[in-house]
Amino acid sequence: MAHANVYVTLKKDILDPQGEAVKNALHTLGYKNVMDVRVGKYIVLTLENNSENDINAVVEEISKKVLSNPVIEDFSFDIVED
Repeated sequence: MAHANVYVTLKKDILDPQGEAVKNALHTLGYKNVMDVRVGKYIVLTLENNSENDINAVVEEISKKVLSNPVIEDFSFDIVED
């Protein structure tokens, strides 16, 4: 089996109100050195072992079509083989 770790984040140009709220909370708690916070999603997919190219293609397709909104979000992933 293989696991795909998918990371989905808002594009840099998109305002992240949740990240701003976390940053403000951290500042309130005294962590003034935190300059920016971006909040995203972390998804783990478990896949049958196929060729590395097949796994990459499937994860890329799933990430584009289902896990992210390509208009406002970017994604990246890494594959971990068991």
